[in-house]
Amino acid sequence: MDPRELIGKVDEKACLDFLASMVRHKSYSETEGEVALARYMAEELEKLGLTSDLQPFDEGRRYNAIGTWKGEGGGKSLLFNGHLDTNPVTEGWTVDPWGGLIDDKFIYGIGVSNMKSGDAAYFCAVKTLIDAGVKLKGDVILTFVVGELQGGPGTVAAIRAGYKADYFVNSEPSDLQAVTMHAEALTFTIELTGNTRHLSKREEAVDAIAAACDIIPRINAMTFSGALSEEHRGINRGHIGVVHGALGKDLVEWRPPQVADFARLKGTARYAPGQTREGVLADLRAELDGLESRFPGLKAVILPESAEGRLTMPAFEVSKESRIVKSINKAYETVRGEPQPTGAITPTGFYGSDAGHLYHELGMEGIVCGPGGRYNTMPDERVDIADFLDMIRIYMLTILDICEVA
Repeated sequence: MDPRELIGKVDEKACLDFLASMVRHKSYSETEGEVALARYMAEELEKLGLTSDLQPFDEGRRYNAIGTWKGEGGGKSLLFNGHLDTNPVTEGWTVDPWGGLIDDKFIYGIGVSNMKSGDAAYFCAVKTLIDAGVKLKGDVILTFVVGELQGGPGTVAAIRAGYKADYFVNSEPSDLQAVTMHAEALTFTIELTGNTRHLSKREEAVDAIAAACDIIPRINAMTFSGALSEEHRGINRGHIGVVHGALGKDLVEWRPPQVADFARLKGTARYAPGQTREGVLADLRAELDGLESRFPGLKAVILPESAEGRLTMPAFEVSKESRIVKSINKAYETVRGEPQPTGAITPTGFYGSDAGHLYHELGMEGIVCGPGGRYNTMPDERVDIADFLDMIRIYMLTILDICEVA
């Protein structure tokens, strides 16, 4: 059957209903609801006739659902990757976060953008192909993992259990753009120690809060040394997200007439493949040296977060000439009639994702491309219905191209 005919066979209502059923699972990270959704996905994979694995990890407390559509042989294999766990609901919602509401333009729900619509898109792509009687040469592996929000232990568990392929698609929300590079993250704490005085003698003090106010915009404006190109530098960013200032390291607050002699800042740095943690820390240290010179008597210390016992997201990069990139570009143009935006596209390029683990641990070539993004992590989180349905069609064409019809 012609690929254009196949993508016309997508049952739009059934696909939206399936996504809504996923949204109705309250799958907060590290809860029983997360386990329930993994079990549900494993059951749905079995209904498709796929080899289904409900894979335990973290001493059996958490589960991935993984399905394999075995090919006839002779084709390349393709792995899809997405997480089932969600962030918590915030204030400001006007619709039921777990209702799976569908109107004429959007489907709503917590986690629908990050990233159940991506999960449902590749599930529905495979289901549509199977229902149409398609047989492939190469294998398709569908991984529905958990723990991406904690640094990716679910994907790492799947990798170490032997799941791999020639290429991968990570379905994190990118508004259907082909993201070929994303940053690595470094979390750090900065401690500023000044010298207190009563406000009557403020001129003699070294004000830690004033120093914090000086350094925060400088760090927020930073890019880091060692960028391999301007595109790489484009996903550099520093950010301070937590500030506490008061008296002493205990941050005593009951004496506001005194100048604060201690401030603790917590932040993150995002940097591209080819740049190093050591280089970023050196750049931050240089900024703190400048701060100490502007505030004589101030002591500034940077404490990088230890990675021991906690996964961090590696950077990810793939050549724009890779077969998987060209394949998804071609599929997008077939479906939408225009070239697909491709590259280190922001804001997605600032994210971490499990693509970093697939790239770093296995050396796999892949792409980050999924529905959702513009309404991500906000009240009334939602995804454009048209984007979700087009993503299914794009994934179908990508599967047919990479894995080949038997």
